[in-house]
Amino acid sequence: MKVEKKILGRLPKCYATAPLRYKGKDGFLICAEKEGSCFLFDEDGELLESVWEGECGVMTLLQVPGSDGEFLSTLRFFGPNDAARASIVIHTPTENGWQQRTLVNARYVHRFGILRRGGVNYLIVCCLKSGHEYKDDWRFPGAVYGAVLPKDLSAFNDDNQLELKLIRDGLLKNHGFSLTQWGGHDAAVVGAEEGTFLFEPPMLPGAEWTVTKLLDIPTSDAVLCDFDGDGKKELGVISDFHGSSLTIYHLNSVGHYIPQWKFPAPEKDTEFLHATWADTILGKPTWVVGWRKGTRDTVAITWDAEAGSYRYEYLDRSAGCANAMHFVNSRGQDVVIGTNREIDEMAMYTVTE
Repeated sequence: MKVEKKILGRLPKCYATAPLRYKGKDGFLICAEKEGSCFLFDEDGELLESVWEGECGVMTLLQVPGSDGEFLSTLRFFGPNDAARASIVIHTPTENGWQQRTLVNARYVHRFGILRRGGVNYLIVCCLKSGHEYKDDWRFPGAVYGAVLPKDLSAFNDDNQLELKLIRDGLLKNHGFSLTQWGGHDAAVVGAEEGTFLFEPPMLPGAEWTVTKLLDIPTSDAVLCDFDGDGKKELGVISDFHGSSLTIYHLNSVGHYIPQWKFPAPEKDTEFLHATWADTILGKPTWVVGWRKGTRDTVAITWDAEAGSYRYEYLDRSAGCANAMHFVNSRGQDVVIGTNREIDEMAMYTVTE
């Protein structure tokens, strides 16, 4: 693996990132964790515009399916101790700039996603906790909510918000979220103090969601991906909350996930594991992981069939990556975007063989 790094610029506490298709072209967004900016770049990392500046607190960015540039984001999640005013907002490009409207107020919303099943889009909303009375108060577990997401979001605002339905409560430190394919439809992997869970949207609107516990350990983040190509998805887990343990679990013959591989480094080197993204890079299922303390590295983990084990290569060193995402550009190149929060650096990594 060869990695060419391009520094896109500096953004204090840069955090969230996501792809965005707008005006017929592919690009991506990067936004600040606290106060700052939300920037739109083209696929080559050239800055196109600032979508907004000022109050951010953005943990998640996600394009509205089928739209021309419209996207959703969290807003005013400034950390576990300052997220009671958090919400999900709609950002719509207009002739007079970007319009911002409330989709739904959701206290302590940290991650969310859009899952499609049976031709219907479902919004899944994950709230880290439900309240607090003092700093680092974790007595109030969070929850996961869902709703059918209409194709047209123009009617939603402060006075007319999307109604959410409780799917599962009692999930403390409900931090981890990733998308996967399961049974021929979209599903979400959610990590919390109580374990790792798979959330499947209903077959028909109005029916119940299916929630399955995959692993019974405190989970900060997790991904499901068939890394070794045996037809069964492995479970990659960061434990515990903002933890330092990085393990891949294999599904055994009786349907239980058992440890298969653990990242071979002292846990003091991998403190505050945070960035996580699983995708196919250079034709191989790959797990991109970064951590914000210790050595603050970013690695790409793959299965080595010849060795019969996993291997990892460095995308970056001493970067302190908070979030990462991957896309293939119009020239067929694999590109990873990293928000290197600990050094205020927005970075693009072009990966070749």
